[in-house]
Amino acid sequence: MISFQRPDGKSSNAYLVEPAEAKNAPGIVVIQEWWGLDNEIKNVADRLGKAGYRALVPDLYRGKLALEANEAEHLMNDLNFADAASQDIRGAVQYLKATGSTKVAVTGFCMGGALTVLSAGLVPECDGTVVWYGYPPLEYVDAQAIQKPMLAHWALHDDFFSIAGVDQLEGKLKAAGVKYDFQRYDAKHAFANPKSETRGLPPLQYNPAAADLAWERTMTFLKNTIGN
Repeated sequence: MISFQRPDGKSSNAYLVEPAEAKNAPGIVVIQEWWGLDNEIKNVADRLGKAGYRALVPDLYRGKLALEANEAEHLMNDLNFADAASQDIRGAVQYLKATGSTKVAVTGFCMGGALTVLSAGLVPECDGTVVWYGYPPLEYVDAQAIQKPMLAHWALHDDFFSIAGVDQLEGKLKAAGVKYDFQRYDAKHAFANPKSETRGLPPLQYNPAAADLAWERTMTFLKNTIGN
């Protein structure tokens, strides 16, 4: 765990993974699901570190973790999304750039996916985004402000984020001339999280085939966008 400074001068804690080699490797800010900074999101950062990236996971809930859906919903509803994107996530990107990474991407899952979409327009230092099955209310998406490429993975059978909303978001990005790649999977929400089915929520289902394909596409996108 490290501490970094937000643009407003406040400090945030984060989980940092450095690759075995190249301290000046490209960086990735990883945004949690609505559960918080748990082992699953740390595992994503560890996996990115093994792939040669510097990965930083800001602790948006300030130390709190949710074990079941009601707690997670409460913590998510208490989170100021605009503040999280423009301060915590932007500060995390700035930290990685100030400490050796020439290029930095942002990726996030579920709630973190929604925050990643927001960050694409609110964090000018960000060099690309990878969204995993999550988007914010579309009226908050300033597509004209998104200047860097976006890869997004969507579940066709998502009870939390409808595919119709994905189509609307795509329309906004297309109209604004954003460079984007939307991939749709025959899967349910949170298909890339191996712990999805232990949560006791029918809308969640791990799909290893979809997860592997999405990860492979992510690695290709990151290599082409920020290097490594």
